[in-house]
Amino acid sequence: LSHLLADSYTLYLKTHNYHWNVVGPQFQTLHTMFEVQYTELALAVDVIAERIRSLGHRAPGTYQEFITLSSIKDSIKNLSAKEMISELVEGQEAVSHTARKIFPAVKKAGDEATADLLTQRMQKHEKTAWMLRSLLEE
Repeated sequence: LSHLLADSYTLYLKTHNYHWNVVGPQFQTLHTMFEVQYTELALAVDVIAERIRSLGHRAPGTYQEFITLSSIKDSIKNLSAKEMISELVEGQEAVSHTARKIFPAVKKAGDEATADLLTQRMQKHEKTAWMLRSLLEE
């Protein structure tokens, strides 16, 4: 779950960054869409961190921990709107993939609450990735 938290928080930061810095003819649409996405992610990281705490573990919460744990890498360069969308598709898919990788341990432990959390997160990230991908089609 620490990896899921790190991926989710990293994607939150990336999405919020793109919300601030997107330009071009799709500005208003993307600016608004990215705001909805980062707001949802902000709520999700809290739920994930609280689940980690409920299980008796410390939730990672520093940039250094997130850098170490996350599969999503930062992009520092200026990106076009299309490149931002592509990176966010990859990020959404990465979070979903991380959630999916946790399932065997969760099932083995009989932890239905965490399984439910993972299912909800996968559904949300897969749907968001689909919506973003649709913007890339010609």
